[in-house]
Amino acid sequence: MIYLHDLAPNEGAKTRKRRVGRGIGGKGGKTAGRGTKGQGARDTIPVGFEGGQLPLTQRIPKLRGFDNPFRISYTVVNLDQLAMLAERGLTVISPESLQEAGVIRKGALVKVCARGALTSPLQVSAHGFSKTARELIESAGGSVAELPLPYKSGRRPSLGNALMNR
Repeated sequence: MIYLHDLAPNEGAKTRKRRVGRGIGGKGGKTAGRGTKGQGARDTIPVGFEGGQLPLTQRIPKLRGFDNPFRISYTVVNLDQLAMLAERGLTVISPESLQEAGVIRKGALVKVCARGALTSPLQVSAHGFSKTARELIESAGGSVAELPLPYKSGRRPSLGNALMNR
């Protein structure tokens, strides 16, 4: 039986780490591979030091850009997806029916866009519609109902206000 403490790597698979700076005799003695004199021969160089040049961490900007706290992000559903649902026999389409069909996640805001074509009349309710999608749904004999956003003021609350009102 082989025990865990008996296991060892194959012969020659692992080599010993070179121990440098252990006297003048043999490899790695005296200057220990650091050359002679100068800053590089000493151990006091800070991490990221680039010889006086402005270091990379200082050259790269810290916080660039802007995150709009009032941005409303929609889950896009296209007309070709609605046409596929119509083929399955769904005529009334709402965020709840899209969630049941596995098209969107729970609680997502839905925007209908105009990729694809629609032939059957559908009753579509969503939080947003592109102008072309609205026209194509109505030209196919369907109807469009725009749902209000689920926020009290009609806009997403800012993160800053939410943190301050704790």
